[in-house]
Amino acid sequence: MSDTPVLTWEREGPVVVLALNRPETRNMISVELTDAIVQACGRIQADVSIKCAILTANGDVFCAGGNLKAMHNREHHFAGNPAENRAYYDTGVQRLARSFFALDVPVVAAVNGPAVGAGLDLALLCDVRICSDTALFAESFVRLGLVSAAGGAWLLQRLVGPAVAAELTLTGEDFDAQRALALGIVSQVLPPAEVLPRAREIAKRIARHPSHALRMNKRLLRDSLGGSLESSLSLASSMQGLAQHTEDHREAVAAALEKRKPNYTDK
Repeated sequence: MSDTPVLTWEREGPVVVLALNRPETRNMISVELTDAIVQACGRIQADVSIKCAILTANGDVFCAGGNLKAMHNREHHFAGNPAENRAYYDTGVQRLARSFFALDVPVVAAVNGPAVGAGLDLALLCDVRICSDTALFAESFVRLGLVSAAGGAWLLQRLVGPAVAAELTLTGEDFDAQRALALGIVSQVLPPAEVLPRAREIAKRIARHPSHALRMNKRLLRDSLGGSLESSLSLASSMQGLAQHTEDHREAVAAALEKRKPNYTDK
C-alpha cells in the first residue's frame, strides 16, 4: 500500500482543492478513494469557513471509473452473492452520491481528462463542471454488462433530459468535450493547463459571498430538482426568513448602500 494519500487536500483561504491522487491507476474508484472522499465531504460540511470546494485529479485522467481487474477477479463489491453485492454498493461507492448530495458547500469539478463510468457520475455530482479539451466522457456501464449504480441514472437525465440520457446510457459510447459543452454537462472547455486555474477563479468568485447564503442557495437548487413549484417556494421562504436575520445579510445591504466591499463574518 502506498504512503501517498489517495486524495489530496489543499486549503486556499475559503476554498478547498481536492485532487484524486492515483494517476498510476487512472484514478479508478476504490474503497480507499471512496472513504477519503466521503470523509472530505464531512470535513467540508462541518467547517462554515469553507465556502467552495474544487474536485480535480492528478495526472492526465480525471477518473476511469471502476477497477476492471477487480471485476474480473470478483473482488470487493464484485465478490459474494447478489445480496452481498447489493449491500456492498449501499455501504460502498453509493456513499459518494449521498455525501455529495448532502454537501451544502458548492463544488466545482475541474475535469482534467477522461471521466468514464463512475468517473462521469463523480463529475456529475459536482455543481459546476469545466473540462479540458482533452476530456472524454462516457456513461459506459452497459459496455461491461452493468448498470449505473453510482447515481448516474438519476443525475444524467436531470441534466440533459430523458432522451439524451437514454442515448448516452444505452449506447455507452464516448463523447468529447465539445459535445459535453453542447449538452450542458460542462460550462467551459479549456486547454489542459488552464482548467485548474479557471476552477480556482470560479471558486474565488463563489467564495466572496456569505457562507450561509451560498449553502442555502445550493440546497434550494438541489431540493427543487425533484419537487413541485409550491414546495420550492415554501422552502425558499423559510430560508429567506433565516437569511434576513444574519449579520452577513445586514452587512451586504449596508455595503451596497455605502458602495464599498462587504466584510463578512459568516454570522
